Amino acid sequence: MTLLACLPVDWASGLGGFIGRIAGPRLGLSRRALRNLRQAMPENSEAENRRILRGMWDNLCRTMAEYPHLARIVASASGRVEIVNGQALTGLATTAQPGILFGGHLGNWEIGSSTVHLLMGASVISVYRATNNPWVDGLMRRFHSRRRAVPKGSEGGRELVRQLRQGGSVALLVDQKQNDGIAVPFFRRDAMTAPAIARLGYRFQCPLIPVRFERLKGARFRCTVMSPIEMVETGDAARDLLATMTLVNAMLEGWIRARPEQWLWIHSRWPA
Repeated sequence: MTLLACLPVDWASGLGGFIGRIAGPRLGLSRRALRNLRQAMPENSEAENRRILRGMWDNLCRTMAEYPHLARIVASASGRVEIVNGQALTGLATTAQPGILFGGHLGNWEIGSSTVHLLMGASVISVYRATNNPWVDGLMRRFHSRRRAVPKGSEGGRELVRQLRQGGSVALLVDQKQNDGIAVPFFRRDAMTAPAIARLGYRFQCPLIPVRFERLKGARFRCTVMSPIEMVETGDAARDLLATMTLVNAMLEGWIRARPEQWLWIHSRWPA
C-alpha cells in the first residue's frame, strides 16, 4: 500500500489491473467464479466467461490498488467521479427524513461509498464487514476514516435503527449471501438474501434508493442515484417482504448483466 500510495493514481490502478489479469485467473477462486458464471448466465460461451473472469480480476485488483488514493479520487476537483442525480442525496440530507441507500460490490464500491458519504456528510452512516485479519482491517479502515460507519452485526443493527429513528439515512451493500436471510430469486436461482433493508423500509416508511457504482475506464467512475424502489404493500407482511427483496435483487442483477466483469463472481452467492 505504501508503494501504491507513492504512484500516480492511474499508474497504481493500472499496475493493479495488470497483476489481476495475469495472476487472478490462475488462482483456485477462479474455478468458483467460472462455476457461478456458468450457472448464472448459461447462455454465455466459455470464451465469454473467461473474458469476464479476466475483467473481474482486473477490476478487483484495481480496486485494491486504488485504496490509498480514495480521498483524492473522490475529491470534486479530481474530476474522476461522474455523479448522476446527486441532488437526490444532497436533498435527502437536508430534509431530516430517513432514507435507505443500497448498492452492490460493483466497479470500485469503495469509491461509490465514499462518494455517498461526501454528498450526504453526517446525515448517513454505512455498514462495513471487518476483514478476518485485524491488522489489514485497521489499514483498510484508515483509508476511509472520514466515513461514519458501523460494523456488521447486532451492534451495528441497533445503530442503524437509531439513525433512522433520528431522521438520518443508512447505506448498505446488499449483494452478498446471508445464511440466516430469506430465499430470493437472483439470476433465476434462489439466493439467501438479507431482508434488512425492506424490513427497515416498512418499519420507518422510508424510501429504498438504489445507488449504482460503475468503473468507466481506468480510474474513472460513475455513481448514479436512481429512483426509489416501489415497495410492495398488500397487507401480507411475509409476501410483501419477499416481493420487495425480489425487486431489489432484480435491480442488482440488471446492473451485473450490464457490466458482468465488474462484479465479485468469486463470492459464494448461491448454494453449492
